[in-house]
Amino acid sequence: MDASIPAPAMQPGALAGLRVLDLSRVLAGPWSGQLLADLGADVVKVERPGAGDDTRAWGPPWLPDESGATTSESAYFLSANRNKRSVTVDLGQPEGQRLVARLAAQADVLIENFKVGGLAQYGLDYETLKAANPRLIYCSITGFGQTGPYSSRPGYDFLMQGMGGLMSITGRPDGTEGGGPLKVGVALTDVLTGLYATVAILAALARRERSGQGQHIDLALLDVQIASLANQAASYLVSGRPPQRMGNAHPSIVPYQDFPTADGHMIVTVGNDGQFARFCATLGHAEWASDERFATNPQRVANRDLLVGMIRSATVTRTTDEWVTAMEEAGVPCGPINTLDKVFDHPQVRARGMRVDMEHSLGGTAPLVANPIRLSESPVAYRNAPPTLGQHTSQVLEDWLAMSDADVASLRQRSVV
Repeated sequence: MDASIPAPAMQPGALAGLRVLDLSRVLAGPWSGQLLADLGADVVKVERPGAGDDTRAWGPPWLPDESGATTSESAYFLSANRNKRSVTVDLGQPEGQRLVARLAAQADVLIENFKVGGLAQYGLDYETLKAANPRLIYCSITGFGQTGPYSSRPGYDFLMQGMGGLMSITGRPDGTEGGGPLKVGVALTDVLTGLYATVAILAALARRERSGQGQHIDLALLDVQIASLANQAASYLVSGRPPQRMGNAHPSIVPYQDFPTADGHMIVTVGNDGQFARFCATLGHAEWASDERFATNPQRVANRDLLVGMIRSATVTRTTDEWVTAMEEAGVPCGPINTLDKVFDHPQVRARGMRVDMEHSLGGTAPLVANPIRLSESPVAYRNAPPTLGQHTSQVLEDWLAMSDADVASLRQRSVV
């Protein structure tokens, strides 16, 4: 963490005392579990013996130990499993199924992303677990949801970005150089689903405080992707015209895109006519702001191609840093397009402490991205690095189920855990 940011005090988090059983894997469910863990919940991640979460094998890159040697921990797994405890259980064995059911009976929340009906064969579906624990909040994350003609199909982020419309508005227009659909450079549908799952879980917890009853949460990646289209979806519903790919341009605001500079590119996000006037003056063309073709945003949108061409001819005359400095002095929103090395070295990012380094049980430290939530009275605490496979099996079975060392040893002998 940057030296300018004091480390958060190790005090109980906002969700301290909450028990979460995380049966999910890959990204959407684990992302939600990590967020709950960051906020103080005791999140127990149940994994397959010998293999664990699929993303443990999704490398390179791999975490190096203190000597620089490669470990078996992938960067992908590290990104979504901080502050959790890992338990290995073989769900293929009846005794393993009963063990997870016992853990669920002690849990406040269960997160799973099995195929629809996939946990029923193990007696770990919502209706079965609800009978033993009526207060349980059971969050199911699937590609298409628990209902509908596609409910039985598997779903993945990339697929949802295409089916859910995001790729139809991402990328350069057809017929232009480099034109065609593109996915977003991160599994955004998964991340957003994890965030929606967390909101739903917190809402269900608030209701449980009043009713005493848990409930089932049905979250679909496809639903989340469509909901996340925001103004683009609303524009279609209002106009009846599907939005098209526009590269980095904005459908309703001009200028709001990237522009070439003498040494690269910069982003300009002019949001009102006052900013546009200052932008034009900084470019050395104050007269553009009073030109009837560009004076208001609707006029600029109508004459987009002409104005953008004029702006491009001006921005190539100076470097990105020169333009950014000049625009900032004029109060015009402007910035560079940073690679990640520059992102994490940026003074604002360093000042906000957006990188944290946690000691890892395999040696060395795990560099992680900080949680962006800042709570004044119950701050996020970085208690535990992402766990190795089964690292906390004995500890959790003792904490949650009061099992003895002999009990756990017996389970290990029979390969249940």
